Amino acid sequence: MKEELYDIAIVGGGPAGLTAGLYARRADMKTVLIERYVPGGQVLLTDRIENYPGFPDGITGSELAERIKEQACKIGLTIEQDSIALIQEEKYKDVKRTFKLITEDSGEYNALSIIFAAGATWKHLDVPGEEKFAGRGVSYCATCDGPMFRNKKVVVVGGGDKAVEEGIYLAKFASEVTVVHRRDRLRAAKILQEALTKNNKIKLCLNSIISSIEGDKVVSGVKVKNTRDGAEKDIPCQGVFVFVGIEPNSALLKNKVKLSDDGYILTDGDMQTSAEGIFACGDVRKKSLQQIVMATGEGAQAAISAQRYVENLKGTAY
Repeated sequence: MKEELYDIAIVGGGPAGLTAGLYARRADMKTVLIERYVPGGQVLLTDRIENYPGFPDGITGSELAERIKEQACKIGLTIEQDSIALIQEEKYKDVKRTFKLITEDSGEYNALSIIFAAGATWKHLDVPGEEKFAGRGVSYCATCDGPMFRNKKVVVVGGGDKAVEEGIYLAKFASEVTVVHRRDRLRAAKILQEALTKNNKIKLCLNSIISSIEGDKVVSGVKVKNTRDGAEKDIPCQGVFVFVGIEPNSALLKNKVKLSDDGYILTDGDMQTSAEGIFACGDVRKKSLQQIVMATGEGAQAAISAQRYVENLKGTAY
């Protein structure tokens, strides 16, 4: 049970949440960041990041997350490893409007505002080798990891717009791209399919599913099973990019803030949701591009907006 009343409670410890914590503490906001697992989020699955400003030679996902965490903790950010089960608005002592964040073991955090940065979860194939080779050949972000597969063979799994777009993007680097889809035709937009078929680096493997991802220390290939006759074959490759869907981790705010049809949190440019005092940033927020650099920028904006909200609430705004 946490008896303190925080100015800001941040849910989620990925790049967006950590940056929000850094900016909140720089504004002298009493802040707690609550992360279910290890701070870093999905970035921990990225073996090497080569498009984040300031690191011309690249940086590992875990190292980038650790650097942001250290910087935030150095100026007093409190990080708790905990799992939030419920968020509700409730009066705290003599303060009329606060938020109570109740944990799965019935503990609680009380705060004047919330920055929700719980991220999103890529849907997985759930096949042997996928978890083992995550960050070592298995990726869920072509923009992040594509350049590392220059002149190598890669497999893209999926048949929607995202899979085809990323397959075309990967063809800029890879020597060969094989798109594996479980149905007899792709479901991506016609214009994307036309662009894909015109690219002589890209092959289609339809009516097929990945049955396993093979390798020793890194990926060396995949086993593919035909959905019609059950026949299996091996496809040698050094990378497997999975694009079978993504789910925003927005369930805690369902019926509390406005969501898009596909479950993402809707905000304005200041990261303010439809509920006063609740802000959102990072991959859980509706937007057109999911990149680490965007998440950190949104985290900074969310912290500044939450700071202004809290100061107005306290009557200390300049």
